[in-house]
Amino acid sequence: MQLLAYLLIYPILWVISKLPFVLLYRVSDFLHIILFHVIGYRKKLVLKNLELCFPEKSHQELLTIRKNFYLHMCDLFLEMIKSLSMTPEQMAKHAVFHNLEVLDRYAEQNKSVVLLCGHYANYEWVLSLANQIEHEAFGIYSPLSNKYFDRLIKRIRKKNGGELVSRYQTARKVLKNHRDNRLSLYGFVNDQSPQLIHADYWREFFGVKVPVFTAAETLAKKFDMAVVFFCVKKVKRGYYETTIIDITSNSAKYPDYKITDIYWEYLEREIRNKPEYYLWTHNRFKHKDKAPKED
Repeated sequence: MQLLAYLLIYPILWVISKLPFVLLYRVSDFLHIILFHVIGYRKKLVLKNLELCFPEKSHQELLTIRKNFYLHMCDLFLEMIKSLSMTPEQMAKHAVFHNLEVLDRYAEQNKSVVLLCGHYANYEWVLSLANQIEHEAFGIYSPLSNKYFDRLIKRIRKKNGGELVSRYQTARKVLKNHRDNRLSLYGFVNDQSPQLIHADYWREFFGVKVPVFTAAETLAKKFDMAVVFFCVKKVKRGYYETTIIDITSNSAKYPDYKITDIYWEYLEREIRNKPEYYLWTHNRFKHKDKAPKED
């Protein structure tokens, strides 16, 4: 069944990926009508998340953010498909990076880097950075259940210079690269919600206490890696600019969870600036009432 699904869907994805951007966004507009107005995909959850995060905004303001979010989400989905046929030159035109000298400096020091970002703007094109730096780039991800589509996204990332590593094998990969003295950059989209049994740290996000992942910080400290944050700005449809913000070159000097806190502060600031570009369909606050009692 997995192979059949792949054989049926892949040709459609390939054809969509070949569309010029102007037509691609016409498809996105149509998809928005289907998802938002016909199906109503997760509309209640999105509004609930927005109400929780922006209690100071009026109902009409939240509805406007929600509408703009769905427009962006459809763009993002089509841009992911477009990656199938984009050349590195095209990608460099549509995903621009600023402050690359931060990573150049770490390369000169032979220092590997942990890159932190959120599900904001076009986080899928972040790994195209690999074509512009000396570090080998590895994107940490959750494998797809369909092995054929999983191989496909790995192939797409490889074309853009990056390699995907399953989040279940991340520690092993980092250890091996460290022993082999491979100059590496590990990209973590770090704002997902961990299972409660793995929730070892809780902190506030938009004033709500939630469990957060800390593995990126732990690995940075253990293997003496620098840490940077990717602040992404959507300039217009299909064009993104990312500024690399240097968090620390010496992660070991920070107390536990401090780097994680800094990341979440940067991310919240980024979202507050343009909330319509965050992935609000994710049930980020599902554990908000389950925080352990403080002594």
